[in-house]
Amino acid sequence: MKLGASIAALVCTLATAGSAAAQTQIEFWHAFTGRLGELVAEQVETFNESQDDYLVNASHKGNYSETLNAGIAAVRADEQPHILMVFEVGTATMMAAEGAIKPVYELMAEAGADFDPDAFIGSVKGYYTTTEGEMLSMPFNSSTPVLWVNRDALQEAGIDPDTDMTTWQKVGDVLDELKAAGHECPLTTAWQSWVHLENMSAYHDVPFATKENGFAGLDTELAFNGPVQVQHIQAMGDWAEDGKFIYTGRRNEGGANFRAGECALFTESSAGYAGIEAEAEFEFDVRPLPYWEGVEGAPQNTIIGGASLWVLAGHEPEEYEGVAAFLNFLSSPEIQAKWHQDTGYLPITTAAGELTREQGYYEANPGTDIAVKQMTANEPTENSKGLRLGSFDQIRGIVDEELEAVWSGDKTAQAALDSAVERGNRLLRRFEQANR
Repeated sequence: MKLGASIAALVCTLATAGSAAAQTQIEFWHAFTGRLGELVAEQVETFNESQDDYLVNASHKGNYSETLNAGIAAVRADEQPHILMVFEVGTATMMAAEGAIKPVYELMAEAGADFDPDAFIGSVKGYYTTTEGEMLSMPFNSSTPVLWVNRDALQEAGIDPDTDMTTWQKVGDVLDELKAAGHECPLTTAWQSWVHLENMSAYHDVPFATKENGFAGLDTELAFNGPVQVQHIQAMGDWAEDGKFIYTGRRNEGGANFRAGECALFTESSAGYAGIEAEAEFEFDVRPLPYWEGVEGAPQNTIIGGASLWVLAGHEPEEYEGVAAFLNFLSSPEIQAKWHQDTGYLPITTAAGELTREQGYYEANPGTDIAVKQMTANEPTENSKGLRLGSFDQIRGIVDEELEAVWSGDKTAQAALDSAVERGNRLLRRFEQANR
């Protein structure tokens, strides 16, 4: 190589390095692996390539609980990232950490960003806003539970794959037929508390907890041991005893069984679409979450799961400008529509949902709009706008333990739910006392 060309190449390299060094670094901690992790990486790469001022560094910190705990530890050590993904049950915990967070509405105002909280669909926005409508964190991956159906398994059992399963009574009939046909896994589930207590309560317009499910005060008490919840959990306990409901674990262990074709029916997040579409070697479809016929007000609306993005305090103004730019990018119609279509998560803005419909996605992929319809068909009530409870991750652990006692036949539904309420209320009182 000639000396002139060599020097030119060196200058170009140094200029590129200098440009990269000049970029403001933004640290983003999240909880995604697998296909979802790949899609988050794609979003970050797209943002980084779209401009030269900021560089977002995405880091996986474990599952939802582990990521929240990592964030808390980092705040205590004054080593916090700019953005932390926190699952929805951690909302009350984050709200209580006032000095550690920078509310999104403040961030956007200070950055002078063009940000409209009313652009987000109400059933999503309400989960992460104050009673005055001020957005505390930005919705990111919002999902709701649905019923996934292995059409091939039904057909092999002599059942019409299009049979109506809108109610739990009708699901029970299908489970009977699957069992009679010798199917070894008629029904399984993911996230049992979220699907079969939290969402079941909202869908039937009965309280999960008092004080508007915790939205109206820290002095809330759990109330998910009422007649509707007991009826549902006892039915599932009976199905478990009969081999019609197969319990596989507290998180999403059942997803692997369904994707492998082992289970006929599966209650899980709408965001299961990404993995099911990629791995299933059978015909499948998505149905609305069933409800119990005869319960007044049902079906109402389901509530969201997933996570939001919290901005943590303690960083420089120019860094927050980058954070605001990244959050605006993530909530833009084009990025949100693609995220919704790739993952099965809800389009968190009205514009993203409309764009998806205009692009013909719902017509080409029947059932992928069911989650949106479930969430938006009715105006949320005090019982169905979401949950805001302190120590909720630990309360879920208690619920899981008590439900497992029902599935194993060691407790009745009433006894298990009464115990879960009593034990969970003790945690709520401690949280209330610590955050007065």
